[in-house]
Amino acid sequence: MSTPKYLLVSLPASISPSGHQDDALTALRSTISTDYGTVYPFPVPDFKIGTLDALVQQADDLAKLEAACAGVVSKVGDSLSNILEGDEGKIAQQKTVNAKPVDHYLRTFTWNKVKYRADKAIAELIDSLQKEIASIDNDVRNKYTQYNSAKTNLTTLERKQTGNLSTKSLTPIVDPSLMIQDSEYLETHLIAVPNQQTKIFLKTYETLVPMVVPRSSTEISSDSEFTLFAVTVFKKHGAELTHKCREMRWTPREYKVKEGGKEEEQKDLDRTRRDERKLWGETLRLAATGWGEAVMVWTHVLALRVFVETVLRYGLPLEFVCGLVKTTPKLAKKAKYSLDSAYSYLGGNAFGRDKKGRYLTKDDSSMSQEMAAAGQHSEGTEYSAYVFYEFEV
Repeated sequence: MSTPKYLLVSLPASISPSGHQDDALTALRSTISTDYGTVYPFPVPDFKIGTLDALVQQADDLAKLEAACAGVVSKVGDSLSNILEGDEGKIAQQKTVNAKPVDHYLRTFTWNKVKYRADKAIAELIDSLQKEIASIDNDVRNKYTQYNSAKTNLTTLERKQTGNLSTKSLTPIVDPSLMIQDSEYLETHLIAVPNQQTKIFLKTYETLVPMVVPRSSTEISSDSEFTLFAVTVFKKHGAELTHKCREMRWTPREYKVKEGGKEEEQKDLDRTRRDERKLWGETLRLAATGWGEAVMVWTHVLALRVFVETVLRYGLPLEFVCGLVKTTPKLAKKAKYSLDSAYSYLGGNAFGRDKKGRYLTKDDSSMSQEMAAAGQHSEGTEYSAYVFYEFEV
């Protein structure tokens, strides 16, 4: 199933003869054929309007904030995907807003006047939304990092239990009585040798370094890849023996005799598993909640951006209608073409016409580049004669 694409469109109420908002919404619906998408009302409050200079700066700030919100929603979504190991069904279950599908939230959007009082200055609202999206980002990232650390620790411990003799824990394998302890001169070294090199090892270990105890090699264990040997050497040549073994691509293993070591390792593994499971649940819950909250912040930023851009485009008094078009990535271009065909006149001389009277598109003129050079819209975005934003969640 294709991911929905949403278009936010703000138009002056004058697109309908009566100038009423309801009639303007009806006109917008008639412009977008049901074959191309479905139009829902997207109510935007009347915010406190400052100076023109302030509005221009706020339009720029909101463009950057919206991009940041989209980035946080994407990052938190990636975290959810990683936590749930890419299971699309489970991921979709977690991607909700207030325990309801995101599509429901967008189609029934109303400004949260309790959390973001509409009588506050626009600059205050922007600051509040910036802080909230940054908090969501930090909280989810920190918890996800904590979970990843626990997961790495668990992987390391499990590898010690299940790996080959060159990596796994030797506590349950080595009999402590085989190790020389409390000797002033001698020490025992454990060496994991690839099975195809055991004959070479047995022929040469006594001559690798001086003062290796003759015939001290003892085979302790073997698996499909390695054989573990114990060798006795004088302490002053121990470091040299370790170095020589590495040169031969044999793996010296560290091992310390510890009473109850086997039981202690198992307890450590069990404890790490419990910690990892606990953090998995905490991270999942926080990421799911954070994703929904980030979508809410993003939507409020979009609503605020629509308002500011509407004031800049259409001026005062404010008489406009805002609609949310639910479509698909494939049909979005056709929906946009319908909108351009009906409302490009709002751009006045900004939109040229061809010889047949049709409005030129971005591909047909350099208008977008000229507008970008003039600083009137974001570079890399197509100029529209009306307020228009598109997004996917």
